[in-house]
Amino acid sequence: MNQEISTHISTPVPHLALRLSPTPRGARLARLLAREQLRSWGLPLEPAELIVAELAANAATHGRVAGRDFRLMMYAVGDLLRIEVTDTRGDRLPEARRPAPDADGGRGLWLVDALAERWGTAPGPAPRKTVWAEVRVKAQEWPSSAVSSSVSGTEPESRAGRSGKGSTRVSSMTGEAGCGGLGMTAASEWPPQP
Repeated sequence: MNQEISTHISTPVPHLALRLSPTPRGARLARLLAREQLRSWGLPLEPAELIVAELAANAATHGRVAGRDFRLMMYAVGDLLRIEVTDTRGDRLPEARRPAPDADGGRGLWLVDALAERWGTAPGPAPRKTVWAEVRVKAQEWPSSAVSSSVSGTEPESRAGRSGKGSTRVSSMTGEAGCGGLGMTAASEWPPQP
């Protein structure tokens, strides 16, 4: 007797997904909302908040394309917190270069490199790219409130012609491991290989 047995094990993954305008305001909002989500999960703010701030600022500065948002995603599996920032400039890959001593900027990826367990880039569906970083967090039992909270914002029907106005779409929910059930594919291998 042939029987096909199929089991699907789904583990709730606390995650946050934000779609933000590629402006300084959008980058600042990414940092502020990430901080609040980390607090609600009971995780330390440092270094994740700093990493979010740097990656979001890079997306708003170097990954900016008029009328196209960038996306921030954070999710935790076990003792790893993964931060992903996706923009629509897949042709411009980030590179940690030594800045001139008197330069005003250019140290963001150095900071990310120093604070993250590991980081990298992954191509997305054209024209996107994702810059990701992973941070070790204290392994814990996730409270049910962390995996069932939901925040919603507004999502514009069209971003064309919206000069100076930022939009935000926020989703904080659970789904299947890897991408939180958001219909996205992971930017790179997840979970990390030993």
